[in-house]
Amino acid sequence: MDHKASVRERVWNDLRKVAVPDSRFHFDFGEFIADFEGSADAVARLTRHRYYRDADIIFIAPDNCIEQLRLQALRDGKRVLMTTYSIKRGFWLLDPKEIAAEDYEKAAMLDGMERLARPVSLEQIAALGRVDYLVTGTGAINHEGVRFGKGHGFFDAEWGILYTLGCISEETPAAAVVHDCQLLDEKLYPDTFDTVVDVVFTPTRTIEVSDPQKPTCGILWDRLEPHMLDTIPPLQDLKRSGRTV
Repeated sequence: MDHKASVRERVWNDLRKVAVPDSRFHFDFGEFIADFEGSADAVARLTRHRYYRDADIIFIAPDNCIEQLRLQALRDGKRVLMTTYSIKRGFWLLDPKEIAAEDYEKAAMLDGMERLARPVSLEQIAALGRVDYLVTGTGAINHEGVRFGKGHGFFDAEWGILYTLGCISEETPAAAVVHDCQLLDEKLYPDTFDTVVDVVFTPTRTIEVSDPQKPTCGILWDRLEPHMLDTIPPLQDLKRSGRTV
């Protein structure tokens, strides 16, 4: 078992004790990022933080533990860029000016989001300008902000796409929302394309990361799993566009 897989398996054993099962995947943490006991407290910490307060456009991953963040962002008048279930179904924009307030709760849920959000192409994303903040759940993370997701690489691909489009830079803050049991006090070994975060929010703690080393490479096409390019339209569009970092 490789380094990342062994870390995930160890953390997932603990996470099962506090996780909320998913109606589609139950406790298969390789297929979804779970909600957990105390996630509302972690999200509350995030929304009090300066990165959130200063942001207009936030990329929020389609993770169960940050559904309430998507709702709060809409209530706070922030635009939410996201994917749904996975990047395979493209990018969507939740704009509170385009959605009735009584529909915000439905829009924050994955099953309702596609009915109320607006699908956006890579050109339309680039036209939005700067994305101010990125937020994700994850599988395991350490105090240095090195995160191992569920193993598919979707968030790292999303970072790479937005970086190539010029919407984010290595200075763009990123955050992870996790349960305390997912926070490890040990060395984790990231790949070149792994997205390190600036701050970690748990139900009980806010951990600021000193000098997080984020990827500056965009998409590494020669290291991309072939099935990702075959099944993810935004990656296909990016490759066809010929855009480079």
